[in-house]
This record gives sequence, C-alpha cells and structure tokens, in this order.
Amino acid sequence: MTETPELPLAEAVGEAAVLRVYQQVFAVLAREAGAMIADPALVDVDEAILGAFADAGTEGLAIEQAVLACRQFRPGLVQRRFEVLREYGAISRLVDRPSERFHRAAFAPYVMLLFLRRMAAQGGQSELHQLLAMEHLSVKAENATAADGVASAHRLTKVFRLLANELGILVAGSPVETLRDNAQLLWGNRELISQTEEVHATVLKKWPELGRDCAALRIALAAYGDAVESAASRLLEQVGATRALGLLPPEAWLSFARSADEEKLAAVLDQFVFDAPAPWFSPQALMEAVESGRPVGPPRMAPPRTDVTDTGPETGGEMVDDAEDLRALAELILGERNEVRIPEILNEAGDWLAGRRVLATVTSIHQHPALGYELIWEDGLRIEPGASPSWVSDGIFRRLGISRDDDHSGAG
Repeated sequence: MTETPELPLAEAVGEAAVLRVYQQVFAVLAREAGAMIADPALVDVDEAILGAFADAGTEGLAIEQAVLACRQFRPGLVQRRFEVLREYGAISRLVDRPSERFHRAAFAPYVMLLFLRRMAAQGGQSELHQLLAMEHLSVKAENATAADGVASAHRLTKVFRLLANELGILVAGSPVETLRDNAQLLWGNRELISQTEEVHATVLKKWPELGRDCAALRIALAAYGDAVESAASRLLEQVGATRALGLLPPEAWLSFARSADEEKLAAVLDQFVFDAPAPWFSPQALMEAVESGRPVGPPRMAPPRTDVTDTGPETGGEMVDDAEDLRALAELILGERNEVRIPEILNEAGDWLAGRRVLATVTSIHQHPALGYELIWEDGLRIEPGASPSWVSDGIFRRLGISRDDDHSGAG
C-alpha cells in the first residue's frame, strides 16, 4: 500500500480548511451522513433552520428552539436535518463540550443555497459571466504568471467542453421540449464567447509559449459554437419556415401548461377571445328552479287506446292551442314598441331565474307558426361580471313585417 506523503504544516492546515468549507457547503444537500438529498423539500427545511440561526443572534439556538422556529415543518424532520447539518459541520456547538445545548451556524451553507437557487432559476448564465470576468482580471494582473495563464486556460477549456457536450447530447437524443427546458446556456452565447476570446487573447499575448493551451481553448469554444448552432437549428426546425417560436407542437404547449404559473398562462391568452362560459348557479338557485318546474299534483295518464281505427276527431272536439296566451305575453313584452333587444328584456326581468322564463316564452312565441313575431340572434355579447346573468348574447324580439332599416329603432 502506497504511503501518503507527509505534508508541511502550512499545506496540511490549508487543505483541512478547504475540506471543512467543502463539507459545510454540501451539508445542505445531505440527507444523512454519506448520502445526498433526494427530496427538494428537504432543502427548504435546511434553509428554514439556517434562517432561524440568523434571527437568533450571537446566543445561538438549541435544537428545541430550532424545531419551534421551524414549526411549519414536522418536528421529527427538523430534528433529523439538524443532526445532519451538525454531522457535516454546518452547525456546531457554541462551546466544544458534550453538555453544551446551544449551537451556532456557519454562513457557507446558506450562501450555497442562494447559489443553487439562482443557478436553478437562471441556468448559471450570470455565474459564468462573473467567472469569465474574474478570469480576465486574474490574467491581466501585473503579478500574474504563466502558471496563472495555464490554470485559467485549462479551467475555461473544461467549462466549454462540458457545455458543448451537454448541448450536443440534448440535440442528438432528447425531445425538443427537453432541449428548450435545459438550454438556458444556449441564449446569450455570443457574449460568453466574446468574453472568453478576450481572456484567450490576453493569455496568448502575455505568454506566447502557452500556444498549445490556448489552442485547446479555441477548440473547446468552436465545439460550443457548433453545438449552439445545432440546437438553434433544431428548435427552429420544429416551428417551420415562419421562424415563429410561438408556433410550437402540442407537446410543447402541454409541457408549458404543466410547468407555468398563473401569470404566464394568462399572458398567453391576452390576445384571444373565447365564447363566454355558461352562467354559474348556486345550489340553492338550482334547487329552486327544479322545484318550481315540477308539475303540481299527480301526472295525468294517457287513456287506453282502442283497437278501432281512428277516423278523425269526434264532433265538438277541438285542439288546445295557447296562441292567444302567447300573443298576450308578446304584447306585454313589446308594449308600444315594434321591437326590443334581448339584454333589455333580461334587465326588465330583474334576475336570471325570471329572465330564463322570459327567454323560454320569447322562444315559444318565435316558434309558433300562427303568431306574427320573431326572435333574431346577433353576434354581440354583453359581459358584466357583477350582473345576473353575467353575460348576455345580443338579439332582437320584434313583430314580423318590420323592415331591416328599422331593426334597431327600439334598441336599448
């Protein structure tokens, strides 16, 4: 077994410090010692615990106080995450003794949480721009050495190789929805490439002997540019020759509908007009309508039919016709007017329960062949959310024989 070389004291202390910060940073992702978080909700628990320590001040918190401060989560869950954070060094005792109840928290885990949330929201664009700006300042410094130039070129080469590989895999084998959702680094790529080319030019100008390292960086940049072009071409191919990214296949709209919030969903429909929905009724109104529509008394049974062939109506028998009643209702609705608009009729009715009976009557009058009235529906639609009913289609009820030039003479 190969023996580990002994490190000078200064180097050992430095590496121990790096390890300690590393453990603190990744403690927010640990489900338990030696494992990683599988449920994103646990990140919210860690953030709440660290927020409680921030509010506690210099006196720190006991585990019971942390559970109370995070009471929006289950106490057992908070206790387990508290122990994991303590195991990784993100939380430690105020005084290093077994009987100490109060703890303090390091700031590195919370900074890591902020970093992760911004990475998830922006895809790492701002972080990558900041990295390029810092690399450029590093190699431009007067005390920078060739080793600094090599390290910077190697770091950026790895970054753009990884970016090119990720985009290439998405283009080659992933659905277009996955490509759109995970290609945040595709947009704004010209600025990324320009910043990297500035770093490349500075390194090559200051240290010409680093030509091979700079060539590897140029190759990585070219691969990234090719992957960007391929990804953009595939996205444009999905929307046809119009190059309108709004004309997406149904699968894209389904993915958007599942993942978008209410404001984004509403913005899509800003320029669209749909038929108004059916009026909404309360259960009490429905019960009242059903009760009022039920026949009073037992239903009438039809008399038994005889075997004798019916030769016609019996002498003195007449068919019952409600034409006169309907005519009287029509004259009551019209009054002195030759025509009246449907919204006006409903306004006079007062509410929807009375208005629906008026509409049924008007429709019956219109359909009766012996009456000289007609009901004409038009394209207009009145919408008043606070009214009853909340929407009314436009139309006219009038006497027959009115010329089209006089159709709106009685409009309200």
